[in-house]
Amino acid sequence: QVQLVESGGGLVQAGGSLRLSCAASGTTFSMYARGWFRRPLGKEREFVAGISRSGGGTQYADSVKGRFTISRDNTKDTVYLQMNSLKTEDTAVYYCAASNYVYDVRPSVYDYWGQGTQVTVSS
Repeated sequence: QVQLVESGGGLVQAGGSLRLSCAASGTTFSMYARGWFRRPLGKEREFVAGISRSGGGTQYADSVKGRFTISRDNTKDTVYLQMNSLKTEDTAVYYCAASNYVYDVRPSVYDYWGQGTQVTVSS
């Protein structure tokens, strides 16, 4: 059974940092592009960052560019999201996803999703 499991969420003060991890199991996820999305309370799910299969290509939402970094370790089938200079507007449930094709800003492109991890940034 294919599974994506996020971890690393929590409560942090504005200006602080968190690192999210997403571990995969059930298949060889080095063959998949990966993405991070988030859903703020009462809002639609939105793209945060994506990374290619090799890790050589990345893309970020404008709202996180320069503050967040996506990376992956294919030996561990794990993708990371380093979040620095956090703002209150970054508060959301964060989801990782895997695409059998390419990373993309559209959720519909992704084949597998994690259950989400809550990130809360206090002022």
